[in-house]
Amino acid sequence: MTDTPSEVAIDDETKAVNAAIDSLLSEHDPMTLSTAEFRGFQFDAGLAWVHSDRLSGGLGLRPELQRTISTRLHEAGAKAPASSTFFMYLAAPTIATHGSDEQKQRLMRPMFTGEEIWCQLFSEPGAGSDFAGLAAKAELDGEEWTVNGQKVWNTLAHVADWGMLVTRSDPSTPKHKGMTYFALDMHSEGVEVRPLRQITGEAEFNEVYMTDVRIPDSDRIGDTGDGWRVSLTTLMNERNAIGAGSGSSPKRGSGTISAAVDIWNELPEYRKTAAHKDELMSLWIRSEVLRLTNIRAGNNRRAGNPGPEMSVSKLAMASLNQEITDLCVTLQGPAGLTGYDFTFRRPEDLSVSGLDTSVGHAFLRVRANSIEGGTSEIMRNIIGEQVLGLPGEPRVDKKIPWSDVPRN
Repeated sequence: MTDTPSEVAIDDETKAVNAAIDSLLSEHDPMTLSTAEFRGFQFDAGLAWVHSDRLSGGLGLRPELQRTISTRLHEAGAKAPASSTFFMYLAAPTIATHGSDEQKQRLMRPMFTGEEIWCQLFSEPGAGSDFAGLAAKAELDGEEWTVNGQKVWNTLAHVADWGMLVTRSDPSTPKHKGMTYFALDMHSEGVEVRPLRQITGEAEFNEVYMTDVRIPDSDRIGDTGDGWRVSLTTLMNERNAIGAGSGSSPKRGSGTISAAVDIWNELPEYRKTAAHKDELMSLWIRSEVLRLTNIRAGNNRRAGNPGPEMSVSKLAMASLNQEITDLCVTLQGPAGLTGYDFTFRRPEDLSVSGLDTSVGHAFLRVRANSIEGGTSEIMRNIIGEQVLGLPGEPRVDKKIPWSDVPRN
């Protein structure tokens, strides 16, 4: 029985990736290099985002081969990037899809190595769930843009080198039409980052104020007025990164549920009630369903960007994390309320679940899961309208100029 042409092509791609990995590891030992150094060589070998083009750190091959790359490099001792690089999983596909060749060449490699940290500048005090209602103004002045406005809930903006910024460039058009997307140098004159203290005591989130900030037109991502379409690429990948994770497939029983299982196993027998056991098993099953769903979605996704279906994972993850940490604190009893330092601090790493610190920290941190990356209410709207095909909610301001929309 002979192979079909498609089977031969797939096999050839696998061979090409394995050959590239062999060459990378033979020339550069991840055990003796810094994370940034090794990831730079990985990018140059086309093994950063394998489905992308060469300028974006890829080989133009099918995306599921990235799993092979991650597995083999991990086994060889390659270290994962710091959690502060999380936003590269949003910025990279956006620039790879909408950016110019010059932007790919200039921005993608230091993003992948972690030498340049990114943040997201989308939400505003008056434009959160209604993202298209944003007001931060961008005005073209020769070869530069002048930007004024305020952004909020900007995770790790205080350590970021670049920001994914969306602005209002034409208020005379309907709100979805007059938006323009930029890569903002966070060290530019006129950019001010102020901390927002959270329930955890941390200021992982920030407000960012922009006063007469000058942005060269060469840092515009996509066409003028095309910011909404470019933003959708970022948003879809954000939900994918938060809901399904950005690395290799998680192991069975891993993630937030593992903390609940560990706490259960350490409890004395007299405290292991049948009701809590049933709740733990229910949450474990839901965690496993979510894990398998995410793996299937990842395997089915072709090269390109995630669709609205990833809102399902993000929605499920948010509620599941909150319920699991609720159970963790309940199982711990009074001990679940102690052992956590609420001192004000500005962390340099991102922790979506908070479990890397303590269960008490996780219980508080995951309250944000149903807000960040799109609220659970908005996720339900997206699933209903774009996945299930249900009628959308009335939107009376969608076709009128943004400047004519009534505001408080």
